[in-house]
Amino acid sequence: MPKKTDVAVVIPNWNGRDAIGPCLKSLLGQTLKPHIIIVDNGSTDGSLEFIRSNYPSAEVLTQKSNLGFAGGVNIGIRKAITGGFAFVALFNNDAVAHNDWLKYLMGSLDESPDAGIATCKLLSMDKKRVDSTGDFYTTWGLPFPRDRDKPARQASGKLERVFGASGGASVYRTDMLKRIGLFDEDFFAYFEDVDISFRAQLAGWKVLYEPSAEAYHATGSTSTKIPGFTTYQTFKNYPLLLAKNVPARLLPGILLRFSIAYTSIYFASLFGGRGWSATKGFLRMLTLLPKKLRERRAIQKNCSVSVDYINSILVHDLPPNATKLRHLRRLFTGKP
Repeated sequence: MPKKTDVAVVIPNWNGRDAIGPCLKSLLGQTLKPHIIIVDNGSTDGSLEFIRSNYPSAEVLTQKSNLGFAGGVNIGIRKAITGGFAFVALFNNDAVAHNDWLKYLMGSLDESPDAGIATCKLLSMDKKRVDSTGDFYTTWGLPFPRDRDKPARQASGKLERVFGASGGASVYRTDMLKRIGLFDEDFFAYFEDVDISFRAQLAGWKVLYEPSAEAYHATGSTSTKIPGFTTYQTFKNYPLLLAKNVPARLLPGILLRFSIAYTSIYFASLFGGRGWSATKGFLRMLTLLPKKLRERRAIQKNCSVSVDYINSILVHDLPPNATKLRHLRRLFTGKP
């Protein structure tokens, strides 16, 4: 079992004064004791004062502005790497961990040297429904959290390999991060965890789902503070995720299906009153796309697994919750 000094837990915080207390209490109560690093993204709600007064053992890195999830955790990851930690866990400020959460995740990585990431059974805060049991990527170019919104008793109970890990409650090998790079800060928030999992898979690292490790998350408590935030980030990041990571041989079919899905989701946003946020996300994506295509060359050049392997770990269907897209597909193809 790894020593307690092997792992740092990085918590990004932006105006999370009301949630971060239970979060920190649960991490300080872990049976495998971590070093805690809080990256404060320019909070103005008294978060810093609360943390320093009540949790003085936590290391706090203050930022002048909101760097997003990706930018915030990268600050903490770099600090952990500089400090010589072999592992870094990421944890949302609006989540709470079972006291053995870290022990089980670290144990699974200790037993699987080819795994660069371990993720947990992430449930809703009331423990009744599933938030995530790993992230997946589909041949429609759409990622999704496995088992999302299922009753907790239906969550996968098997230790197994998955495509990706939720950035909200997972552990990463720093050796892997040194090789593949940190989180893509252009994503800011949403799907940056799928992106880094995709890059890890391309570089030959595996991702584990450890069902014995449990954490509980108040889903959306941060994003709902900013109207249109989720829509903007989704329309910006969906195409960037695809452009960087999908191997060339798989690109034609996935890109065709993705174009249909992306257009359909855009019009749904337009009719749902979120058109301006979707349009802004799309326009921002266009400005970032040339940079991502340059990054793609390096990512694909360093790929150490076969295209057949990548194809085998994709979900060859729409995400389970894509009900409108399924209805559209049924109208044109008859396929459910």
